[in-house]
Amino acid sequence: MTGPEHYREAERLLQGLMTERGNVYVEEGNEQVIGIAQAHATLALAAATALSAPDRGATNIAVRTDRHAWDAAAGVTIPEGDDE
Repeated sequence: MTGPEHYREAERLLQGLMTERGNVYVEEGNEQVIGIAQAHATLALAAATALSAPDRGATNIAVRTDRHAWDAAAGVTIPEGDDE
């Protein structure tokens, strides 16, 4: 899984546990789902951190592709022609 995919999976898992007010509903049996969501969120954070300091050997295309995948996962819209 990529970083953005881990991010989306964490959101998806937690969405099923949300109350109408947007809080995570914690009850017996939900701990495992919350733990799995936490693991996905941690992996997403690690991937995002790595993206902020790419290897010297990373191509601009690879970094740009990762950035666009993160933007899409986070629901960010980039104006046309603002591709850096």
